[in-house]
Amino acid sequence: MKNLEIDIETYSSINLQKSGVYRYVEADDFEIILFGYSVDGGEVKVIDLMAGEKIPSDILDALTDEDVTKWAFNAQFERVCLSRYLGYPFGSYLNPSSWKCSMVWSAYMGLPLSLEGVGAVLGLEKQKLTEGKDLIRYFSVPCNPTKTNGGRTRNLPSDEMEKWQKFVAYNKRDVETEMLIQQRLIKFPVPDEIWDEYLLDQEINDRGIKVDMDFVKQAIATDEISHTKLMNQMQEITELDNPNSVQQMKGWLAENGLETDTLGKKAVAELLKDAPDDLSEVLKLRQQLAKSSVKKYTAMENAVCADLRARGMFQFYGANRTGRFAGRLVQLQNLPQNHMPDLKEARGIVKSGDHETLEMLYEDIPDTLSQLIRTAFVPKEDNKFIVADFSAIEARVLSWLAGEQWRNEVFANGGDIYCASASQMFRVPVEKHGVNAHLRQKGKIAELALGYGGSVGALKAMGALEMGILEEELKPLVNAWRQANPYIVKFWWDVDREVKKCIKEKKSQEVQNIKFHYMSGMLFIVLPSGRKLAYVKPRIGENIFGGESVTYEGVGATKKWERLESYGPKFVENIVQAISRDILMYAMQTLSTCSIVAHVHDEVIIEADQSLSLDMVCKQMGRVPPWAKGLLLDADGYECDFYKKD
Repeated sequence: MKNLEIDIETYSSINLQKSGVYRYVEADDFEIILFGYSVDGGEVKVIDLMAGEKIPSDILDALTDEDVTKWAFNAQFERVCLSRYLGYPFGSYLNPSSWKCSMVWSAYMGLPLSLEGVGAVLGLEKQKLTEGKDLIRYFSVPCNPTKTNGGRTRNLPSDEMEKWQKFVAYNKRDVETEMLIQQRLIKFPVPDEIWDEYLLDQEINDRGIKVDMDFVKQAIATDEISHTKLMNQMQEITELDNPNSVQQMKGWLAENGLETDTLGKKAVAELLKDAPDDLSEVLKLRQQLAKSSVKKYTAMENAVCADLRARGMFQFYGANRTGRFAGRLVQLQNLPQNHMPDLKEARGIVKSGDHETLEMLYEDIPDTLSQLIRTAFVPKEDNKFIVADFSAIEARVLSWLAGEQWRNEVFANGGDIYCASASQMFRVPVEKHGVNAHLRQKGKIAELALGYGGSVGALKAMGALEMGILEEELKPLVNAWRQANPYIVKFWWDVDREVKKCIKEKKSQEVQNIKFHYMSGMLFIVLPSGRKLAYVKPRIGENIFGGESVTYEGVGATKKWERLESYGPKFVENIVQAISRDILMYAMQTLSTCSIVAHVHDEVIIEADQSLSLDMVCKQMGRVPPWAKGLLLDADGYECDFYKKD
């Protein structure tokens, strides 16, 4: 036996979507109910565990045999569930080194992240059965007790044998579909380097990160008290039944002379600028009530395992356009920042449950709880966190690729790119806390918004107007940035030209060590690392301005598979973010002997022994990969007793 294809169906009273698979398998009632498999591409068999059938001993042996490759679509689910089935203790799982995931393969090829979606896009003759969701809802999750079902809380095969037979067929079809996907993609194997990265990802997910649950529980309790008080204050002032209702609040504001179409965060901030004191008080209360900080704490409570570690928070290749990670469960990628100077003190007060002191010292409780979210993550006893990240990684990669020499010199000399950019744009010296310091903000917003072809709209989306930049300044700002960065602008349109040429002529092209290939109806962009970005069924279309544009199939903003449009600067954004991801992966592999517990964009969080040196970590992280000669990297970091932004 060389390959074992697996698909399982399970039951647990814990909500899989909210809690993730690691917590899901810790339920007392967790069990595997169907085990579908195929050995070396042979006939698919289904073991009906609910009927008392047993998984054959050679198959059980294969699960722990490192010489047998186990395949599944979203293999993490099967591996973690089977670890529990085999009796592994909580917090311990089957070694991921002999597991491979056909979902990762699909993502590598720019395909959807669902089995149903991949089957449809590839036009497989055997596709995932559409009634699967209903069958899972019926057999895999608890049901509500009713008179009709005799008050039961779980549906068993004996309750609906016809449905159960369909579920068995569904399980079998999933294995067949997974095998067909692999057959269809056989011409495009995933490189071993990517599987090595996947292994590291699985090890980090298995390790998890410790959560201070005493603090989390007090934070949730504090939020409930705060929410009740704020609601009471709002009701007292407005006399509304539900002041949290957008419609009721808009009506009340209109009655009091303040018309608004929306009560979104930005709209409320604008209204506060001119609102009279009595309405201003209500709007401020509204802002506090709108803080969703407690949701993150609840997510931690849902996901944390028996050993107080949250696992499964990173999805490898979750952003499949670039191959970057996606956040899951608590979503570390979008945690609020902390700016409080007394973070440790505030955290201590919340953890002690001293609500009176908290109210006395902090006017805005929801905002305080929001800033404290990161601090819920802590190292294990006698350890510390080392947090290290890259400085301006995307700006460095873009400058390196385009050959924008003045920018590379700024990085080489340890300069501030925002000051340097403003200086280049406005032709005057700019220092962070010195001469023309006010221009640094314009340099910063231009850097963040304009590197990938953005114009006035991008500046507005980045908050330029809220920062005090005038409307009439925006277009000149765009022009100034582009004039200051001619090689970057040239790079956008060089990429645009070569991508179109590659698609039209179906011949390979190259720009600045970035290669473009067309093969079997796919556009591949080959990065300096050798990794490929895949674009499905590319063709030349027409944009809204009547010019040529590139279109391809992918998952759009609506989360649906559709034809998407792109152009030079957008491809450059994909390329730069993908290379930045490769640099992070290289750093994580360099630091793989350290205990990495989390990573966020360009940052790694290490649970470290007290003897581990911060300088060593930053030095290792700042090593330039051999495929990126000439790139100027810089990594910095700090140590802490709980996670925070320094």
